[in-house]
Amino acid sequence: MNLSPSWQPYLREHGFEAVHWSAIGAQNAPDTEIMQWARNNDCVVFTNDLDFGILLAHSKDHGPSVIQVRSQDVAPDHLGPLLVSVLNKHRDALENGALLTVDESKSRVRILPI
Repeated sequence: MNLSPSWQPYLREHGFEAVHWSAIGAQNAPDTEIMQWARNNDCVVFTNDLDFGILLAHSKDHGPSVIQVRSQDVAPDHLGPLLVSVLNKHRDALENGALLTVDESKSRVRILPI
């Protein structure tokens, strides 16, 4: 819920399946519910909320994968090209369970569990 729904068409245009949480669950759903849904549906959580990385670390689970962006401007027209490049580069890690942190100057991948 903390990223614009405009990411959905942007990601789809670049070959990635995407759905915004607002089409799935309640706006005030706890992060744990979002994580469980993603795990059950073999999806990756895309967020700029650092709590999801913390949840992964505490859970010691192998999934779901989480992509967290750290930038002041998280709009697709600003961060989109970088994100698509990083997604393509780390596709295998995300499919197998990873925490991917992306900011404007670098990206970092941690294989799950962490």
